[in-house]
Amino acid sequence: MPAAKTNSKFMAPITPDAILAEVVGAKPIPRTEIVKKLWAYIKKNNLQDKKNRRMINGDEKLTKVFNGKKQVSMFEIAKLIGKHAK
Repeated sequence: MPAAKTNSKFMAPITPDAILAEVVGAKPIPRTEIVKKLWAYIKKNNLQDKKNRRMINGDEKLTKVFNGKKQVSMFEIAKLIGKHAK
């Protein structure tokens, strides 16, 4: 059985814009690393909603990433990354 191919497009480094760079840094990194860094930031700052763990509460930096929303679902994060990275 051949080894599984990595999806090179998925693993290609993307550059965060200034808003996202405040949370994950400005270096071009793969989307998977951006998601990991966002989750590390969310957990470090205790931003997961206490009652509904699927919702993420925005602090000052994340509200900018969330396009002004105070709370988003964890499933919206991938879409928001796409808007803040090239």
